[in-house]
Amino acid sequence: MNTPQFTKVAIVDDHLLFASSLERLINSFNGFQVVLKAENGADLKKKLEEIPTPPDIILLDINMPIMNGFETIKWLREYHPEQKVVTLSMDDNELFILKMLKEGARGYFLKDIHPADLEKGLCEVRDKGFCYSKDVTEIMVTALNSNQDKLNPVFRDVELEFIRLSCTEMTYREIAEELNLSPKTIDGYRQDLFKRLGVRNRVGLVMFALKHKIIDLNTSK
Repeated sequence: MNTPQFTKVAIVDDHLLFASSLERLINSFNGFQVVLKAENGADLKKKLEEIPTPPDIILLDINMPIMNGFETIKWLREYHPEQKVVTLSMDDNELFILKMLKEGARGYFLKDIHPADLEKGLCEVRDKGFCYSKDVTEIMVTALNSNQDKLNPVFRDVELEFIRLSCTEMTYREIAEELNLSPKTIDGYRQDLFKRLGVRNRVGLVMFALKHKIIDLNTSK
């Protein structure tokens, strides 16, 4: 008799009640089974050594003590690059989304996601390798399908530097200080580039920069 094949899921979240409820929910999905729960990245590192086979998908919170989501995904990318990591967070901060995308997250969901959408998203990560929430998907599609492909936009040096710095964790005020410009001038660059490139926010700008090789995932800081 053949043993049913499950997609193995790990939950990394320091809110124990939420993690337990999420475990029951995922175990109710057809073809999925939670095989590991950890309270933070350090706990995940230890427990990955204790299980016979690694999970297929890791659901990762961001705000956790000891070793947070940013630190954890960096460690996973270095030591377990085959892992499919999906962010599940309360934060819709575009800088958080940006950072997790740059570190290789295969998906980004908010914790108020509908259970049916979570199941669909996990299936897409399993079958296609990635899935983002509706808002993030719209941002990516807007950036990747921009009409600027035909226009081949030309940037001034200061605009290119602004784009590169926008792909870091720096705030716009810090970018202004780095470029020795006023925050008002930087705001003008931001609004002009968003309009010219057909993107709606900073994540869209990053996706444009990645597609047009203005930055590179392996070298950008």
